[in-house]
Amino acid sequence: MTRPRAIRPNPGGKVPKTAMVMAAGLGKRMRPLTATRPKPLIEVAGKALIDHVFDRLKAAGVERAVVNVHYLADALEAHLLHRVKGIEIIVSDERGQLMETGGGLVQARNLLGDEPFLYVNSDNLWIDGPSDAIRLLASRWDDAAMDALLLMVPYARAHNHRGQGDFRLAPDGRIVGRRGRGQVAPFVWTGVQIMHPRLIRDWPEGPFSTNLFWDRAIEAGRAYGVVHQGLWFDVGTPGAIKRTEALLADG
Repeated sequence: MTRPRAIRPNPGGKVPKTAMVMAAGLGKRMRPLTATRPKPLIEVAGKALIDHVFDRLKAAGVERAVVNVHYLADALEAHLLHRVKGIEIIVSDERGQLMETGGGLVQARNLLGDEPFLYVNSDNLWIDGPSDAIRLLASRWDDAAMDALLLMVPYARAHNHRGQGDFRLAPDGRIVGRRGRGQVAPFVWTGVQIMHPRLIRDWPEGPFSTNLFWDRAIEAGRAYGVVHQGLWFDVGTPGAIKRTEALLADG
């Protein structure tokens, strides 16, 4: 039997069937554009940010997505219902209280299942390199050694990023620390990761950051990073939209 040929390499691995899409934020940095619409519905290159995310999820084979909503939730839910096809959508409703990233995971915990899941911020945009970025991430997942595997981009290739980097990696990809005070870290988190639900435990009451879970995984030596091979854009401000569109137009 002749094998099907493909120009693009398939790195292998098991892509999680479920994704958690973080879409509940207030979008303060994107004002005034977010005065009348939630940030995930802001358009970049003719398409809503969250639609770019769903294009990547579907291309990688993700089957269902849990999406948290809070700010202008009705508009976001209507978009998910009428515009997003080809993937099952489950809404995690935070209308009553914005839970931040860690609290959002806790509230959605029972919807995520017991297998590793994909976690994606809805306000970043990435272009795949030689391999599909999500499939690349899945190919590096080692359930026996990892609780979190983050997709990173080198600081020098973090388009529009205003920070000073996030993490330091060992040669084997293990996260060995965060950016020190007054220092620049060599890698920026892209907003994409694989997490195991066993990491979501012993949480505080109310809203809190995912940093709590990351810190535990880093301390236990069970947090790793994979370097993204393509382009990545931090689309957090109105000015970043124009810069991102210009770079995309240049190919």
